[in-house]
Amino acid sequence: MNKTTTLFAMLISISAQFYAQEITEQDSTITKQDTVSVKNTLVIQDTLTVKESLAVGDTLTNGNSIVATGLSVNDSLAIKKEADTIKPVFQKMKIDGVAAVIGENVILDSDIDIQYQQLISEGVSSADVSRCELAGSLFENKLYAHHAVQDSIVVRDAEINSMVDQQLSYMTNELGTVEKVLRLYKKDNLDEFKKELFEINKSNRLSEQMRSKIIEDIEITPEEVREFFDDIPKDDRPLFGTEVELAQIVIEPKVPEEEEQKVIDRLNQFREDIVEKGSSFATKAVLYSQDPGSKSTGGKYTMNRKTNFAKEFKDVAFSLGEQEVSEPFKTDFGWHLLKVDKIRGEEIDVRHILLVPDVTRKSVDEAKRRIDSIRTSIVSKSIDFTEAARKFSDEKETKEDGGQLINPTTGDTHFELTKIDPILYDQVSKLKTNEVSLVIPDQDRQGRKKFKLITVLNRYDEHIADYSKDYLKIQELALRKKQIDAIRKWQNEKITDTYIKINGDYRDCEYSGNWLKKEK
Repeated sequence: MNKTTTLFAMLISISAQFYAQEITEQDSTITKQDTVSVKNTLVIQDTLTVKESLAVGDTLTNGNSIVATGLSVNDSLAIKKEADTIKPVFQKMKIDGVAAVIGENVILDSDIDIQYQQLISEGVSSADVSRCELAGSLFENKLYAHHAVQDSIVVRDAEINSMVDQQLSYMTNELGTVEKVLRLYKKDNLDEFKKELFEINKSNRLSEQMRSKIIEDIEITPEEVREFFDDIPKDDRPLFGTEVELAQIVIEPKVPEEEEQKVIDRLNQFREDIVEKGSSFATKAVLYSQDPGSKSTGGKYTMNRKTNFAKEFKDVAFSLGEQEVSEPFKTDFGWHLLKVDKIRGEEIDVRHILLVPDVTRKSVDEAKRRIDSIRTSIVSKSIDFTEAARKFSDEKETKEDGGQLINPTTGDTHFELTKIDPILYDQVSKLKTNEVSLVIPDQDRQGRKKFKLITVLNRYDEHIADYSKDYLKIQELALRKKQIDAIRKWQNEKITDTYIKINGDYRDCEYSGNWLKKEK
């Protein structure tokens, strides 16, 4: 009598909790707790056909193993006929790695590890952040990223590659070597690490664009601002700290022509070595470039026309063909030599060498005398600060506005004293309105010395929020609340509609969103 036993989809999904699937028997006379040893190696979805009669107590033996997606089982299998299920006698093993699945996006434990290490490297205390908080943040990012793809939002690979290069350069500068970076993040090789950084940055960028899309059409009316303000109990109204409006005059030492020519001549020699003698551009960048953002990667950047680089740099980069090397050219950062490695449509891979001309002691002394003279003229009221800034300041960004500074965080001219850079705070906190600071030594982006004067144009003392005086700030708070409400509503709706699976210990966390889809 022939007996045929078919094993359906055994161990189809080997994950943290699943180890066995059902089998179906046809006319089986195997009784409860019989022992069956498989004669051949069995792979998922294979069918085992037994061509001999089996009686109670019979054993089919060989000693080979059952194989299912990389899992080998050498143990005998106990079969219970009543339930028709297969129960392995080996111990459960959780497959490490998958923390959650959000839509089509998988979140690994290593993703959370990388986020954690980045926060620590930025100075955040480990006591201030938990893995549950990081997981919740990643869940949100992956949800936004998943729907960004569904909504056909595009993020250019060139933009992400540039971000990865800058991150690696920063990490390498902080730790000293690429090997130390890899050890910190427990990675075996640089390519593997760059791939992970690429995916994380791409997901984050998609997430940002999705959030922007959610709130891009949200506006706030004066009536809504008034309603928002009136709904705040008087005792709970925000306290706005002391604010100031600032202006500055910057004087930079002039670079002598002979120093500029030295740099140009050196770059021309590099170009000759590369073009005519076959020297490696990347090697020269590693050895000589003064750009900390690309030196360690051989001067490499991936860019497109929207990449936030100096206009002169982009103009030269997009005027060259593949493998072509530019003549030396100048930007605000210094002098460059540039080579195009590869052109991929609108994206290009480039390498560059940056050299910065030295400033002589004589030039520094002349700049100091110049700013001392300017200060004397302002204090003696021979010229006012605004006019002096327009006439003498070397800072292009503020010169035409009389030296007035824009708060990069808020986009307006107000700086809250308790929130500004500590160095700037020390320079302005004791200044009275229209008082001019002493000459302040400073450095430019290349570490070269420069000098500046600062004045306080207006000062606004600490006070409880006032609707008429602080309308713009209250308007911003009301708009932000409306945007947050819209994002929360969108998130709750998408959590309901999106495939989500949270694994292991992450199911025990408390989240602001209903990631476990519990009934409320």
